[in-house]
Amino acid sequence: MADSQLIVILLIAMVAGIILFRLYTVLGRRTGNERESRERLRRIGGDAPSTGDNVVALPDRTNAAVEKQAPSGDPAAQGLVDIKLADRGFEAEHFLEGARQAYQMIVVAFAARDRATLRPLLSNEVYSAFDKVMREREEHSETVTYSFVAFQNVRIAHAELKGRTAEITVEFDAQFTSATTDAKGAVIEGDPEAVRDVADLWTFSRDTRTSDPNWTLIATSGGG
Repeated sequence: MADSQLIVILLIAMVAGIILFRLYTVLGRRTGNERESRERLRRIGGDAPSTGDNVVALPDRTNAAVEKQAPSGDPAAQGLVDIKLADRGFEAEHFLEGARQAYQMIVVAFAARDRATLRPLLSNEVYSAFDKVMREREEHSETVTYSFVAFQNVRIAHAELKGRTAEITVEFDAQFTSATTDAKGAVIEGDPEAVRDVADLWTFSRDTRTSDPNWTLIATSGGG
């Protein structure tokens, strides 16, 4: 009886051993497919990104998505976002500070007929219009006395990205004194003592593909 029980135990042990061996051959051995599975997961994006030297950081689209939620009532908001995406170095406040300086330089140079200062700041069309007025003054021996007083307000009225060219229109509410005198020194326009309020809309342009940070004045309107 004891011998028969021993035989049964041995048979059970042999069967268990065979089962464990088969499980080991399926689950315990590497076939080479494990790495492929992990790599596939990484490519899809389910695994943490590699931190190796070959990783290229993409632009942060999360911030861009937040910026695109700017109030729809602001006509310049979307244009400024588009310009920022095309030129990561663009900052609206820095641009406005440059626009203030450009405005003062241009109006002072225009009054003084300083073509050397005006030429690099203006587009061909705007320069031609300014030059025509300056030549007419020269033909009539007229002189303009101009003095900038202050800005009341400067704001971006419109912004747009056309292809890779950024265009921003700025509204300038400024104060200055101005008078035009004839060849004999008589005032024929303006008042050298009276402060005048003026509202101008100027449009500046820049190719975002270039390394040149300077903007060009391409259109003007206002003056009233």
